[in-house]
Amino acid sequence: MLLRLVYNDLLAQASYLVGCQATGEALVIDPNRDSDQYLELAGAEGMRISAVTETHIHADFASGARELAARSGARLFLSDEGDAAWKYAFAGDAGATLVHNGDSFMVGNIRIEVMHTPGHTPEHICFVLTDTAGANQPMGIFTGDFVFVGDVGRPDLLETAAGQRGTMASGARTLFQSLQRFKQLSDYLQVWPGHGAGSACGKALGAVPQSTVGYEKLFNWALNVESEDEFVSMVLAGQPEPPFYFAQMKKVNKDGLPLVYDMPMPPRLNTGRIGDLLTEGVVVVDTRPAPAFGSGHIPGTINIGLMKTFLTYAGWLLPYDKPIALIVDDARAVAAISDLHLIALDNVVGYWTPDVLDAWQDAGKALQTITPITTDDVARAQASGDATILDVRNIAEYQEGHLAGALHVPLGYIPRRIAEIPEDKPIIVHCLSGVRSAIAAGVLQSLGRDDVHNYPGSYQEWVSSGHPVERGVPEPVPVSD
Repeated sequence: MLLRLVYNDLLAQASYLVGCQATGEALVIDPNRDSDQYLELAGAEGMRISAVTETHIHADFASGARELAARSGARLFLSDEGDAAWKYAFAGDAGATLVHNGDSFMVGNIRIEVMHTPGHTPEHICFVLTDTAGANQPMGIFTGDFVFVGDVGRPDLLETAAGQRGTMASGARTLFQSLQRFKQLSDYLQVWPGHGAGSACGKALGAVPQSTVGYEKLFNWALNVESEDEFVSMVLAGQPEPPFYFAQMKKVNKDGLPLVYDMPMPPRLNTGRIGDLLTEGVVVVDTRPAPAFGSGHIPGTINIGLMKTFLTYAGWLLPYDKPIALIVDDARAVAAISDLHLIALDNVVGYWTPDVLDAWQDAGKALQTITPITTDDVARAQASGDATILDVRNIAEYQEGHLAGALHVPLGYIPRRIAEIPEDKPIIVHCLSGVRSAIAAGVLQSLGRDDVHNYPGSYQEWVSSGHPVERGVPEPVPVSD
């Protein structure tokens, strides 16, 4: 048997290729939309992908299961568990085989048994693997977003992301019952989860790529809570705010996505068109590093740098109902556009290279800047009240400590809550370390707030400089539409 982990750092997402070396058949579990990587991996290992499946309808990335099955000619297996609201709408058209708890299928000599594990979502299933060529007992379990290393999948997303009111508490109780079944599995079974540290699908995911049932029973907090009521309270507390794009992912992954390999590469655009496209409502994302953007950028553009958190902030801030264009180096354009496909931001109309800024200035137009500000400057502004100090961190961070008098609007909510931010004084933006505040400053400028300053030292520097902080609970942010 062959087992390969395929890990995407931008999504903190794991998919797996399982191959039978005797027959050359392979199964891919939880593929993302970059189908080339699975086809290339299978080819390099002398395998043919004969089966594709996924653990559930994902909220944090666009599924590649349908596309990979179509490209490889593989049989597609999808869950038929859960209620009517969470059935795969495209299953019939895709010729998928629907599976239920206790069903099994073979990939060469490898037996895959389906285990229904609701809670994170109603239709969630896991896959128990047995290599029948050398064993008559299972080797491990692919747990998807059910059990992670050190944590479990959050049960609130149907409510907080998909808008199904009143489902988080019942989901948590269902998750608790599923965990009791998990605890009955043999301790030696390996656990192959669907995400690692950095994913918003849980609140305390470990960075180790795999574990065992026995280890998780000893050290995973969720498997050591005996009271169902206590578990419900604990699992729902402190969950990070789900990015707005989660709601879109639930919809498109349920209904079915267009195939990426049918989409042409967006063109490089004429530099003279950027002003017209901005006026027409195209969202222009400048992907240069934050310091370069702050030193000079085209008014109306926003900055999301090509860093590890690129997709997280793109998912918070970029719309699905408007065209998008990028400012990006030629060498990174294809990768950036492909990354956006991973969360179904497919409406990219083209890109410019950074020399569009030179063309803008050559046409006699001014660049906009963001003024950095020091800790002493922030302290003076705080004392005088001459500026609005805007904290763009998440709720849990704000609760742990914040600058006295700071207005709290998390980064992703700024476009929807811009009316709450005063217009009659300068704005000083801060976060934990300076990454989110730089993005927020650009977003504020794109929304017409010109007098914006970024505090790049941010909260960490404020605290280390000995300045006092307050603790408190902000008003709850609204559930996404």
